Amino acid sequence: MKKVLSKDFWVDQDIEQLIGELLRYGVITASIVVFFGGAFYLYQHGGTGVPAYRVFVGEGASYTTFKGIINGAMGLNAKDVIQLGVLVLIATPIMRIAFSLVAFIMERDKLYVFITLIVLCVMLFSIFGGLKV
Repeated sequence: MKKVLSKDFWVDQDIEQLIGELLRYGVITASIVVFFGGAFYLYQHGGTGVPAYRVFVGEGASYTTFKGIINGAMGLNAKDVIQLGVLVLIATPIMRIAFSLVAFIMERDKLYVFITLIVLCVMLFSIFGGLKV
């Protein structure tokens, strides 16, 4: 019996197929979440008047933190549901890099493990480095 995390169990084409499906389903999921969030937003605020764009009004802190976005989406706040869809879209390529890292570890390709690890660290630092927790 072959081990699941062994190179013999997975063929390169299988890993590429899995990564392709991950990207496809990530984008589809994000699109669905954003679509329903937008539809829900129009349902809630469709009859509102034209906003005053002469004065800038910033969004609250709940739209800039993961905790705020998750809590708002659980409370069915339409803007937070849209933000959640954007977060899913942002997380999709990061998951692709993480899956690639696992694939290179299984292949024992040290150079590509090192390069992919650097790319993953840069991506995570650029996302989490400036966020408020």
